[in-house]
Amino acid sequence: MNCTNGTRPTGRNYRARGFSPAHTGSRALGRGWSGLILFAAFTASVPAIAQQKTGPGITGEDRLTWHGITLYGVVDVGLQFDTHSAPFSDYRPAASGNIVRQNSRQSVTGLTPSNMGQSRVGLQGIEPLNDEWSAVFQVESFFNPQSGQIADSVKSLTVNNGRTLAAQTVGVDGSSAGQAFQTAWVGLKSARFGTLTFGRQVTLLLEGTIKYDPNYNASAFGLLGASNTYSGAGSQQDNRLDSTAKYLVTFGDLLHLGALYKFNGSNGSANTAFQAEIGGEYAGASVDAYYSKVNSAITATSLTAAQVAKLPALGYSVSNSLAATISDNTAYALMVSYNIDPWKFFAGYEHIKYANPTTPLSAGFNDIGGYVLAFVTNNAYNNNKTVQVYWTGARYTVIPHLDLTLAYYGYHQNAYGTGIQAGCSSSKYSVCSGGLEAFSFDADYRLNQHLDAYLGAMYSGVHDGAASGYISTTNINPTVGVRFKF
Repeated sequence: MNCTNGTRPTGRNYRARGFSPAHTGSRALGRGWSGLILFAAFTASVPAIAQQKTGPGITGEDRLTWHGITLYGVVDVGLQFDTHSAPFSDYRPAASGNIVRQNSRQSVTGLTPSNMGQSRVGLQGIEPLNDEWSAVFQVESFFNPQSGQIADSVKSLTVNNGRTLAAQTVGVDGSSAGQAFQTAWVGLKSARFGTLTFGRQVTLLLEGTIKYDPNYNASAFGLLGASNTYSGAGSQQDNRLDSTAKYLVTFGDLLHLGALYKFNGSNGSANTAFQAEIGGEYAGASVDAYYSKVNSAITATSLTAAQVAKLPALGYSVSNSLAATISDNTAYALMVSYNIDPWKFFAGYEHIKYANPTTPLSAGFNDIGGYVLAFVTNNAYNNNKTVQVYWTGARYTVIPHLDLTLAYYGYHQNAYGTGIQAGCSSSKYSVCSGGLEAFSFDADYRLNQHLDAYLGAMYSGVHDGAASGYISTTNINPTVGVRFKF
C-alpha cells in the first residue's frame, strides 16, 4: 500500500488533488535592504537539488508513510520589504499584502510566511479496496510560522474593525477562517473511472491557477497568489469550498474532465456553486477551459467606526462581525502552457461577472469560521461589474536545481456605476473603470528534495477606479526566504 502525494496522477503535479509590529520610515528602508542583502548572500552560498513545484510531495523513502498514511508538511518563511504597505498581519496566511492595497501607506520590513507555498501540515492516504477501486482521503491545516497562529484571513479583517485606513494592519479576505482543517475530504478513486471525493476541497479554478500561473500561485511573486479573488471566481473566500462533491477523470494522457458542486445544506440556490473543466495535454502543450457559477458569493470587509457603534444594539460582537457585499458570480477562463526544455511558457485569461444576488443574504448570516455578517449589501451591482484578468510569463531552468521566473499580470474592470457615476474612468469612484498591473521576477534554488531557497520581487500599481480610496497606488516587495518540505 502506498500513499498519494496530494497531486493528480499522470505526472501533472499541479493539483491539490482530491488528491512584529513592522518598522517604518527611512530607517526601516535601510534596515530592510540590508537584511535582504545579507539573507540573499546566505541563501546563494549553498548547493542544489530537485524540488516539487507546488506544495508538499516528498517521494520515495524520504516520505513519512506508515500503513499507507503519509504525514506531510511545508514550512515557508522569508524576509520581506514593502515600499508601501500596512503593518503585517499575524493572521493572514501571507502576513503582508504583497500587492498594493487600499490601506498601503508606509514602508514595512518583517518576516512573512508562505511566500512560495502555503505553510501547512496534513495527512493523506489511499487504501486499495479491490483491483479497481481505492479509498482516498486528505486532511490539512494551514498555519503562520512567523506568529504561530492558525491561518485566519477573516480575522485579519475583524482586528481592523472601527479603524481608519491609516490605523489598519494588513487585512485581506480569504478562505482560511481559523478552521482546524482547510482541506478535509474522503472519496473513491479508480484509474479507469476517475476520482469522486466529498468534503471541503480546493476548487477546479484554484487547481488551474496553480498549474498555469508562471509562479505556481506563489503569494509573494504573482497577482493570482497575492489575491485569491481570481482563483475564487470573484470571491477570495471561494477558492476552497465546504460541502462539495468533486469528480475528476482522465482519458489516457490526452483529455481530462472535472466537475464540482457545492451544496448549501438547505433548499434554494443561496451559497451553492458549480464548476466544470475540460482540458488536454499533447507534445509539451497543455490547455484547460473552466466555467464557474457561485450563488450568493461573499466579499467581506472590516466594519467602519459607525457600524461598530451600532453593534451593541444589534447584539453582535466586534471581534467576529464583518460587513459584506453579496453577489452572484459567473466566471470562465482559458489557460495554456508549453514546455520546451529548458523553457516553460504560460498564459491565461479569466472573465468574471458580478451581479446582484438572485437570493440575497440577510444581516446576521453566519460566514465561514463562525464569523457573522452584521451588515450586508445585496444591491452593489445594479449594473453588472465585469473583471478581466490576464497573465503571461516564462520559467527558465538554468541548471537542474535553479529556476528563474519572469511574469506579467493585469486586471481591468468596467465602469458599472449609475447616475453621475455612470461611465466614469477616474479614481474619484470605485465603480469607475480602472485596473492593476503587476510584474515579477524570482529565482528558486533547490538545495535538496526537502529544502529550497528563493529570492525575488513584484511591482504592482493601480489606476483609475481600481485606485479609488487608496492612500498609495504602487508597491514593490523584494523578498527572500526558505521553504522546507517533509
